[in-house]
Amino acid sequence: MTIAPGASSDGDVNDAVRASGLGIGPLAAALAAVVVAVVAGLTVGPVGIPAHRVVMELADALPAVNADSGLSDAHAAIVTNIRLPRVVLGLLVGATLAVSGATYQAAFRNPLADPYLLGIAAGAGLGATVAIVNNAGDGAGLFDPVPLAAFAGAIVAVVAAFAAGHLGGRSTASLILAGIAVASFLGACQTYMLQANNDAFRKIFAWILGRIATSGWSEPALLAPYFLVTTVVVLRYRRALDVLAVGDDEAAALGLEPRLVRTIVVLAASLGTAAAVSVSGLIGFVGIIVPHAVRLVFGTSNRAVLPLSVLFGGAFMVLADLVARTVLSPAELPIGVVTAFLGAPFFVFVLRTSRREIW
Repeated sequence: MTIAPGASSDGDVNDAVRASGLGIGPLAAALAAVVVAVVAGLTVGPVGIPAHRVVMELADALPAVNADSGLSDAHAAIVTNIRLPRVVLGLLVGATLAVSGATYQAAFRNPLADPYLLGIAAGAGLGATVAIVNNAGDGAGLFDPVPLAAFAGAIVAVVAAFAAGHLGGRSTASLILAGIAVASFLGACQTYMLQANNDAFRKIFAWILGRIATSGWSEPALLAPYFLVTTVVVLRYRRALDVLAVGDDEAAALGLEPRLVRTIVVLAASLGTAAAVSVSGLIGFVGIIVPHAVRLVFGTSNRAVLPLSVLFGGAFMVLADLVARTVLSPAELPIGVVTAFLGAPFFVFVLRTSRREIW
């Protein structure tokens, strides 16, 4: 199916197909936000390191570049071996959750949809709980059983939601209701396990609240392929998602196959979300706050919302993680608390200062 760039009809269909795409200004703003977040994430911490020395240290790692940062071996190790993997993981997790949330909202035409709609959070939580109560691992490392179990639980939840939704007629409403039912059932299973294993409650609760923690480059390496698959697929269908906004009947009249498009993008977003949750725990709010903030400021076309959500989502997560690891230093605040604390007032501020309708 191909939507011609100049295709048109009456009313909303015409507006959707001709929706403006991504401009240079919004892209530059998003890239600037990423740069600021990365520099802040690498320089701020218990050991303060000047930004220009961090930039020189990163430049020195590039091929054919010989730059002297002036950092000691200890400070260089802090930048490249501790902070940089964590910043990269934050970028990947935030970008994946934000673009997945934007995809869910567009696919289901529901402003309250988020990446956990089909039970991914409940499935991942149950999988991680099973691994933790059996002392299978600590949640760190590429092949640690906790993230693997969380990923498996999330995938099982999505498959169960799609299977139940198919039984209900394969409509959008039946899929959403199936996701709610699956999430409730898996959540009940997790609650039972928590009650039966009080000694593991603290460790499980810490995982549920989310964290951006690395044991080197293993976690970013685990998430990166899923992020790439999710991003490539949903960006490939960004024009089709604009057409879906006017309704399935109108989209079908333009040559689109709404059910097929919706299935592909939701599965891609679910895969990325499952991978992100498996390495970071259940970090809420990102999949709602970032896409809506982008819509309020830059417009509602998915040709702009999806790529901008990738960039702003990554920047938001890195800055949230920076707050989480510094505000109570040397202790660390769960990042899920930070995303909710920062996200809610920020969204109210954007909503107050913009008169543009987001839906």
